[in-house]
Amino acid sequence: MKKLDVYIAKQIVTGFLLVALSLMSMLWLTQSLRFVEMVTDKGLPVYLFVEMTSLLMPRVFTILSPIALFVAVMFVYNRLLMDSELVVMKAVGISSVVIARAAIAIGLLLAVFNVFVLNVGIPAAESKFRDLEYEVKNSFSKMMLREGAFTSFKNNMTIFIDKFMDDGTVRGILVSDGKNPQEKVVTVAESGMLEYTDIGPKILLKNGTRQVMNKKNGQFSSMTFDDYVVDFGDVSVARKKDKSVRERSISELFEEADKQGVSEKDARAFKAEAHRRILAPWFNLIFALLACTGLLISNFNRRGQGKVITVSILAMIVVQALDMTLANMARKHEWIVGLMYLNCFLPLCITGGLLWKTPSWRKKRSKEINDEF
Repeated sequence: MKKLDVYIAKQIVTGFLLVALSLMSMLWLTQSLRFVEMVTDKGLPVYLFVEMTSLLMPRVFTILSPIALFVAVMFVYNRLLMDSELVVMKAVGISSVVIARAAIAIGLLLAVFNVFVLNVGIPAAESKFRDLEYEVKNSFSKMMLREGAFTSFKNNMTIFIDKFMDDGTVRGILVSDGKNPQEKVVTVAESGMLEYTDIGPKILLKNGTRQVMNKKNGQFSSMTFDDYVVDFGDVSVARKKDKSVRERSISELFEEADKQGVSEKDARAFKAEAHRRILAPWFNLIFALLACTGLLISNFNRRGQGKVITVSILAMIVVQALDMTLANMARKHEWIVGLMYLNCFLPLCITGGLLWKTPSWRKKRSKEINDEF
């Protein structure tokens, strides 16, 4: 890469990293609020909290990277213009294409990286996140049983634990068992220990009382015990979901859409997601060109380039909004896919054509300078 490209590229990369990390940090905080309750109320370990929220970042990065690159490129080229550096470059005959080469190169590099993230990183992260989420929701531990609170399960059982001890035991236990519709069983114990077996979770109770009330005849019985086992049976609160769309690669999405037995609605959804992943990386290059083209082809204005910047921002917003809208519509109407490709490559062709167009009086000098740089 030539000296001029390196000079501009360094500034773009620095700006991109600052903007991308700032936006990702803010989104990480907003996404982490979904899991705060698990940490404060259900005792989710901090390392699991960090891991689960971090697994959401690959998807966030693919959304934010074109926007962050747009901001960085626009800032860098506008600063070069206001410092008259672009004016000097054009005055000596350097073409707009050469000046924009750094932004184009970074856009292409990010596009290639996004291809990897979309088809390898995100499916792996989503699969890992789904497994962790299933494990957290179904783990019979502090994440299900809250200290000092009654916890009810779907099999008509309620348990209260006064305190969790550091050695894994629990103190002050009350178990209300309503699995049998003929009777009501209440068990109270001083201490116990939770165990998870292949047939379900159990709690080993020590030094307590078991009371049974027969609902038919009203007969009441009570007994004390030194050791007693309460079987909770199936207390799972969630079933493991099938492989989601985000967990599949592009080839898997097309294969799934062509399988026999798949509904037309699901097939359209698979194809729409596959085409979206094909197009998404290109927006890094498109947004880089949208950011710099206006500044490079417009005339220098000492009052600033407010109008040019506004038009560029509006163009970026329109392209982004159309991409999101068309991607959702393509799930219902397959012909919308063609419009998705048009929305992607039309701005690319327009910006490329505007950059390539150079005033005739500069062409000869531009060719000489381009050979030097």
